[in-house]
Amino acid sequence: MLNKKSVDDINVKGKKVLVRCDFNVPLKDGKITDENRLVAALPTIKKLIADGGKVILCSHLGKPKGEPKPELSLAPVAQRLTELLGQEVKFAADDNVVGPNAEAAVAAMKDGDVILLQNTRYRVEETKNGEAFSKELASLADVFVNDAFGTAHRAHCSNVGVTEYIDTCAVGYLMQKEIDFLGNAVDNPVRPFVAILGGAKVADKLNVISNLLEKCDTLIIGGGMAYTFLKAKGYEVGQSLLDETKIDYCKDMIAKAESLGKKLLLPVDTVVTSEFPNPIDAEIATEVVDSDKIPADKMGMDIGPKTIALYSQAVKDAKTVVWNGPMGVFENPILAKGTKAVAAALAETDATTIIGGGDSAAAVNQLGYGDKMSHISTGGGASLEFLEGKELPGVAAADDK
Repeated sequence: MLNKKSVDDINVKGKKVLVRCDFNVPLKDGKITDENRLVAALPTIKKLIADGGKVILCSHLGKPKGEPKPELSLAPVAQRLTELLGQEVKFAADDNVVGPNAEAAVAAMKDGDVILLQNTRYRVEETKNGEAFSKELASLADVFVNDAFGTAHRAHCSNVGVTEYIDTCAVGYLMQKEIDFLGNAVDNPVRPFVAILGGAKVADKLNVISNLLEKCDTLIIGGGMAYTFLKAKGYEVGQSLLDETKIDYCKDMIAKAESLGKKLLLPVDTVVTSEFPNPIDAEIATEVVDSDKIPADKMGMDIGPKTIALYSQAVKDAKTVVWNGPMGVFENPILAKGTKAVAAALAETDATTIIGGGDSAAAVNQLGYGDKMSHISTGGGASLEFLEGKELPGVAAADDK
């Protein structure tokens, strides 16, 4: 079990607190189009303000690749946070992140003030965890709080390097919740524990499949990666997504499930089309066939009604459910039925339901089931690595209690 110091365990009164947030939000014409990540960061920021800390926020945004790109400035984030917090969030517009603006703003701070530094990835050293930039960030603060789970699987200056030069390092509420649910619920689940994996590629989920088979009671496979499993069972999959190089791996996993006495559920029927929808949300003709009868000229795009019933029943009997990856091409309303049905099944169950970031989080929120889940992870790659059982550098760097 991970047991890290959190913002509830530290005293920040009168201290300068550097907070690594995840403000990597989508922007269109300088306007934020989805502010979920800003809203999610508020509880930690408000706690530090209330405790009398001098709050210095930092984050990356997009991939400026070590050069200042005005379209990836965090200025719109400072403006929106000012509105959300009801107090000024002063923006320190230094292209080198820790520059004269930041230093002057920090020097002038009173207890409870908030400033936001420029995009940490304006500095080329950020993603290389360079010592000089880590020291510059650390020079601004007495205490460090990491609340950015989305980058926890990367060792960068602003989440790992900086901890070498600051004595007190804790996690924020968002990180704490990710550790509680994704880390500890998977390692120590209330059973029966059902894991649902979807998405396009088997290759992305290799270690997750293997690790979860050891931890869960039932593993459900959907999405594009199901067709490589079906091929491994000897079925023809027509034009469906297939990773020829991973057929043997899927055979091994089917055998592993059997030897461990775990249930491995694969689609028993599938929704097929003649081509991929273009554009992705275009009207498209579909038919439903059994999974062992996919026509040579058709491609599987979603799980069928019999599979939906099978998967929903497995979820109904569970006490813990982890879901990562959609069941089909959910961006198309016609091909989103499987993903919708799984989301609905999770919304109706009394089990602890954990959504592992990325596309599944987007699907659950778009379908209006967000508030029915116990936990929706804010990380994509980080969630996957947590589910693989890996140690995440951004989590490991925080002080133990």
